[in-house]
This record gives sequence, C-alpha cells and structure tokens, in this order.
Amino acid sequence: MKTILIRAEDKNIWERRTPIVPEDLKTILETVQTKAFIEKSDKRFFKEQEYTSVGARVCEGMQEGDIILGVKEIPVEKLLEQKVYLFFSHTIKGQKANMPMLQKIIDGKSTLIDYEKITDDSGRRLVFFGRFAGDAGAIDILWLMGENWKHRGLKTPFEKCKQALHYHSVKEAHQHLQEIGKEIKEKGLPESLQPLVIGILGYGNVSKGAQYIFDALPVKRIEPDELPALFESRNFDPKTIYLTIFKEEHLVAHKSGQKFNLSDYYQRPENYKSIFSNYLPYLSILVNAIYWDERYPRFVTWDDLQKSESEGKLRLQGIADITCDVNGSIECNVKATDSGQPAYRVLPLRREISDGHLGEGIVLLAVDNLPAELPNDSSRFFSRQLSPFIPAIIQSDFEKPLDQSGLPPEIKRAVIVYNGELTPDFRYLENYLK
Repeated sequence: MKTILIRAEDKNIWERRTPIVPEDLKTILETVQTKAFIEKSDKRFFKEQEYTSVGARVCEGMQEGDIILGVKEIPVEKLLEQKVYLFFSHTIKGQKANMPMLQKIIDGKSTLIDYEKITDDSGRRLVFFGRFAGDAGAIDILWLMGENWKHRGLKTPFEKCKQALHYHSVKEAHQHLQEIGKEIKEKGLPESLQPLVIGILGYGNVSKGAQYIFDALPVKRIEPDELPALFESRNFDPKTIYLTIFKEEHLVAHKSGQKFNLSDYYQRPENYKSIFSNYLPYLSILVNAIYWDERYPRFVTWDDLQKSESEGKLRLQGIADITCDVNGSIECNVKATDSGQPAYRVLPLRREISDGHLGEGIVLLAVDNLPAELPNDSSRFFSRQLSPFIPAIIQSDFEKPLDQSGLPPEIKRAVIVYNGELTPDFRYLENYLK
C-alpha cells in the first residue's frame, strides 16, 4: 500500500497554498486504501488539525510518503530516492536553475509528474490555478495605486484597498471593493484622474479574474476603438471607471497591411508588428493578462513610453504585469518581485526603475506568483481538479513499465521522469542537463 504525503512549501515565505485541501483528502481516503501524511508547516493556509480530523498524520520531513504532493519546486537537498513526486517543476523549457533538481530526481530513481503537463486528448491543461492570478493582480494594482495617489496628495477611495493576501477570500475582497465602488458612485474621483481608464490585454481565464474584481466598481465597458472619441468628446463621467478589453486584433497588425487573421498571427507571428502604442495614451492602468513568448512582438516598449511622455501624452500610472514575462511583452518589466515588495516604479524618460510604489513614475506590479496571495480560493480550485486523479495514482504499479503501470492517460502525459529515466516526450531535456 503506497502512502501519500502533502509537503510543506518552502519556495518563499508567501507560499501558503496546498495541492490537496482537507475535504478532498477525506474523499481520497474514503475512496482508496492508503495512509496520508501532512508535513509540518507554520504557514500553510489550512491548519494541520483540519487534516488530522479527516485521517491524516502529521510528520517531519518527507520520508513517510511514497507519493509526495507539492506545489512549487523542491530544494535539491530535500529530494529523497525512489519517490513519486507531483509538483510544478519548471523544467520543461530546460530552465537552467532547475536542472540540478531534475538530475537529482533522475539519479534517485524517482518519478516526476508535472501538473503543467496533465492534459486531455486535445492538449488542454486540466490542473491549474485558474483565474486567481487575475483576481490577485487586479486587487493589488488598485491597492498600490490607492497608496501611490495618497502619497501624491490625491484622495481616493482606493486608499482603503488592501493587498490581496490580506483578504480571507476573493469573495471578501469583491464585497469590500463593492463598498469602495459605492463611494466612487457617490463622490466621484479627483479631476486629475478623470477619466480613469483600465485596459486589460487578453480575454482568457486570468483576464476574467481581473474583470470580476473590476466589475465590483462602477464600471462602464467600452471597446478599444471607442477610446479616441471618449477623449475628444470629453463627455466622461467622473463617477465611472472605463474598462476596455484588448484582443489580438487591437495589439498587432500585419507588416504588409493585410487584414488581421488570428490563426495566421499565431502561426507566423514574425509577420506582425505591434500597434498597441496607438492606445497607450488613453490608459490610466494597464493589466497584462495575455500569453506571450519571444516569437511575438512586444506590446509596450521603452520607446513607446518615452515618446508618449516626452510628448506629454502619457496618462499611464500603473501596470499590473500578471503574465510577468521579464523583459517580455511589457519591456519595462525588468525584474520579477514578490509579495513583500510587489512593485517598483518605471521612469520612462530616464529608462530607469526605482524600488517601491510611492513617488514619481509608473507603478509596475511584477509578482510572478500571484495565486499564492489567495491561498484559500486557489488551493480549493486546484485541489478539485487534482484530487480525482490521486486514487488511480495510488493504485498504479510503478514497478511495471509506464505503459503498463495503470496510470490514467492524462497523468502519463505529465510523467517527465519514470523510475529515474526521462520519458520519450521529454528526452530533449538531456541536452539541457548536459
């Protein structure tokens, strides 16, 4: 009988999530014969008593577990031999920092299952932290701007916002923002902030999380192409926040002038150039929630920001780079931050940054682990997706070849290392290990 163990996260002091919440562990223990252990942690959101009440045992270290469940990477010195590990390994791109960890798993004849690669037959991910990066990013940028504006002598209801990690749940944050929204509806915003325009790049899960938070406020949605007319008419409401969602067609154009085609853009991104600078002068806050890699054009460059500011057209005061590709689609995002010091200020004319969110410059939120700020909701969401697979993993026979192990196909696709050997789909990682 294989045992399962939920490890204590040690990536940083802000990581309070868990891969399996107590109520789902209870279901697992009622479904399959096993023993469950919970590694002692002084910061996990769910308390050890909640786990022991459903049948788990508290332990020190990971030795008790045959199948070890975590969230983030495991330090090399803590890895044990001949274990089955499930966590976000951040190795599939050959990330240099995590190659020693991968090598130790191989050397220890262990098995590594990466949540990021648990997919259905169409390649869609099945286990992820959902929209909570969007929720946390939206909450945090409102909190940061409230403090920034207060420091600059502007009184706004946003100074009552809190950082996401200080709310018990997304629901609590949303209700608090509704109260702040009522105050905006009654008193309006300072003239120097009017119109307050929030732009979101992208329309997927992360974007929807951010939209949910902003919708707690008195929001009016407008299309990106309506922004010039809004400013020209000066017919805007000081008691309204304008929200606009940018799709790919607003961000790029074909270099030869051909009509935009989404499929062509994803297949041949090198044929496209960014046109987002056309919209940049209208935005107060920018939220980046769109997928990007180096094949695609950047959406906000240092040149764009410098040109707009030198011409006196830059209204942008805050950026929540939820995607957080350092030196990526938002070029002025030059370093990731953590929840202890979540933002720095961008100074376009000098092409410099300055730590902290109080003072001159554009406030840039660059926390690369935002769901950790909402450990209650994000853990429950994640656990609901992962827990149905756990009984089958427990009942699988890891002494047999992978194809005969009994692992569900969704899990087989996520096996990077099996009993100390890279699986066929991941043998390319040998080049990075060398």
